Amino acid sequence: MPHAAVQEICPLNEVLDRVSGKWAIGVLTLCGAEGVVRFTEFERGIPDISRRMLTLTLRNLERDGLLTRTVHPTVPPKVKYRLTEAARELTETLSLLTDWAKRHQAYVHAARAEYDAASAR
Repeated sequence: MPHAAVQEICPLNEVLDRVSGKWAIGVLTLCGAEGVVRFTEFERGIPDISRRMLTLTLRNLERDGLLTRTVHPTVPPKVKYRLTEAARELTETLSLLTDWAKRHQAYVHAARAEYDAASAR
């Protein structure tokens, strides 16, 4: 039986599995910064993402209730994406995590170098 503390984080693991990838974080961050984003704006704004990966990422985030998709009946169709309220709250948390990573980046690099040097002996 898992420890109670480990059981407590099960919902977190499920969410992290979906949003921890670089594509999902990029989509959420760009959408959070811009408010409403079109497909082509995601393509331009997220380096190296393929059309297929962008489509899959957008669908998964929409399925998880983190993005809303609005299709305007034009030729060609104009599709816009917007964060849901839950996603806006999540991007605030991601921002805090980003701040932590920036503050501790040098520390982590130094710890890795020290560990690697000690392991090489």
